[in-house]
Amino acid sequence: MKSGINPSILIEEIQKYINANLTADLHSLLLKKSPFAEVSMHEIAQQIKGKKVAEKKFPFLLRDGIVFPPNLNLEQASSQPTAEYKAKNLKGKSFLDLTSGFGIDAYFLSQNFDEVTLVEQNTELLETVKHNWNILGRKANLINENLEDFLQKKSQKFDLIYLDPARRDAQKNKKFLLEDLSPNLLEIQEKLGEISDEIIIKLSPLIDISYLLSVVKNVSKIEIIAVKNEVKELLVFINRKNSHTDTEIKCVNLESTYPDFVFIFNDEKNAVAEYSDPQKFLYLPNNAVLKSGAFNTVAKKFKLLKLHANTHFYTSDELVKEFPGRVLEVVVIEPKQILKGEKFNIISKNYPLSPDEIKKKYKISDGGKNYLIFTQSQKGKIILRSVE
Repeated sequence: MKSGINPSILIEEIQKYINANLTADLHSLLLKKSPFAEVSMHEIAQQIKGKKVAEKKFPFLLRDGIVFPPNLNLEQASSQPTAEYKAKNLKGKSFLDLTSGFGIDAYFLSQNFDEVTLVEQNTELLETVKHNWNILGRKANLINENLEDFLQKKSQKFDLIYLDPARRDAQKNKKFLLEDLSPNLLEIQEKLGEISDEIIIKLSPLIDISYLLSVVKNVSKIEIIAVKNEVKELLVFINRKNSHTDTEIKCVNLESTYPDFVFIFNDEKNAVAEYSDPQKFLYLPNNAVLKSGAFNTVAKKFKLLKLHANTHFYTSDELVKEFPGRVLEVVVIEPKQILKGEKFNIISKNYPLSPDEIKKKYKISDGGKNYLIFTQSQKGKIILRSVE
C-alpha cells in the first residue's frame, strides 16, 4: 500500500483490538490513548465504524485485510443489496465508473465486464479501493483524476458508463438540481454520449422526475429503488441510440414482498381515476410507487377507486392480488368507537392531525396487530379500522 493508508492498521494485534471493540462506545474510545505506537485511536475508531457499517450495509467486506475509509465515504456508498440489484443484466467488454468512491457499485456492476476503469479524484480513497480489490481478487484500471479532466482527454469508447454525482456542496449542504451536482450533469452529458451509448446515473430519491426528464436527453428508463420500503435512489438509464419519448418507470422494492410496478411516464398524464367511499379493501402503495407519481395509473391498472385526489389510497370490494403495496380489509368507524388505552398501528394521510397528535387526542398508543387509518374521502375526514 502507498501513502494514504497506514499499513500498520493491518497488524494482527491491532486487528484483534479492533474486533474486540466492535461494540465499544466510539466517543469514549476516542478519549483514550491508542495502545499502539503505530496507529492513532482515530484510525482505530475509523476501522471499527467501518466494520459496524459493513455488517448492515455491505457484509461482503467483512473479511480479513479489508480497510475502511472515513465515515462520509461509508455514508455515500451504495448498499450491497442495491449494488447487486443494479448489476443484474449488465454485461459487456468495457466498464467505466467516473465517480468510484468506495467502489461498492463498481465492484458489482463491473463483474460481467472484461475491462474495468475507475476514476476517483480522492487519492486516499482510491488507494483504499486498490488495496481492497486486491484482497477481493478483482482487477481494474485505477485513475486518480478529476473526472472533467479525464473526459477532456479521453476518446476511448466504453460499453457502459456509470456515475454517482456528489450531492453535497463544500459546506456539506444537500443539492438536488442537476446543475448543482458535482459533476454538473448538464455540462458533461454531450461528452458522455461521445464515449458511450449506454450511461447509468445514480441520483437522489428526492429529485423531481418531470424536471429530470425535461433536462436530460435520451432517458430510456428510470428505476426507483427502495429497500424495505425506504426509497434509496433513482437510477437513470440513458440510451444514446434511441430518442425516447416514452420513458419507462420501474418501481422496485428490495427485501420486501411487494411486486415491481412498471409504467410509461407519459401515460400518467392521460390516466383518469374514479372515486369512491371506502369499500371492503384499502390499498396503500409502497413508497417507490408513491415516488413515481403514478397515482392515477395505479388506479387504472388495478381497476381500483381512489378515496380522494390528494390521499393516494385506493379501494375495492373484491381483493386485487399482486398490488405493489399494503392491502388491508377495513371498516369505517366513528371517533367514539376508539377506546382509551387501545393499541394500533396509526396511519395519517391527508388528515389535519399527525400520528402523535392522534395518539394524544384519543389516548391510544402504538402497537398491536390492527391499523387505524385517518384520512379523507371526497366527502370529508374519515377513520378506518383494519379487520383481522
